[in-house]
Amino acid sequence: MMAKPTLRHLKKEATEQSLAIAAFELALEHGLDGFVVEDIVQKAGYSRRTFANYFTCKEEAVAMGATAVHNTAEFENLLTMIPPNTSLLDVLYQLIQMQLTADLIGRLRELLLLSKKYPVLEPHFLGVLHHMQTTAQETLLDLSNGNDDEVYTYLLINAVYGIILPLIDGRLNVLLPGQKKTDHPSTEAVAFDEFLETMFGHLRKGF
Repeated sequence: MMAKPTLRHLKKEATEQSLAIAAFELALEHGLDGFVVEDIVQKAGYSRRTFANYFTCKEEAVAMGATAVHNTAEFENLLTMIPPNTSLLDVLYQLIQMQLTADLIGRLRELLLLSKKYPVLEPHFLGVLHHMQTTAQETLLDLSNGNDDEVYTYLLINAVYGIILPLIDGRLNVLLPGQKKTDHPSTEAVAFDEFLETMFGHLRKGF
């Protein structure tokens, strides 16, 4: 059973997200060179000392801002509604559907474009993808409660999350949530939901 976050934890998480979102919005608006940490703390309403408690640099905050979610409690509530006898693969399928929203994919693409323009952002971009993956690992291991083999759990996670980068950077011929056929360079692009069904179909068959 997933532990319920404490009020202190929720407040810290809210502070971190507010700073990260402010940094990401400033980067989109002014470019990475168009603002400093002082601008971030003023926009978010915190002190420079508070910023230093959460981030080592503005680039780290910008990257975190792309994946920050305003309502993690709602996400956790959705996870608790998954029936206890659901297979690990189906839990992962629902987790991916909850996580990879049109909004998140759009922000990750914006972050990818920023990292191409400002290479100093690239390790932080890869860092947030890794954070998404490790968070999913912890969630699945927690929901599994020791009922599934850990090797199988890690294998599933790496198979699914390893495809996120080529999905975001356009190497996969997939129509992402929010995209129209006219927005995609290829007329043969498959819909995102169809792509998910195909991917998990392969996993259910054992690749």
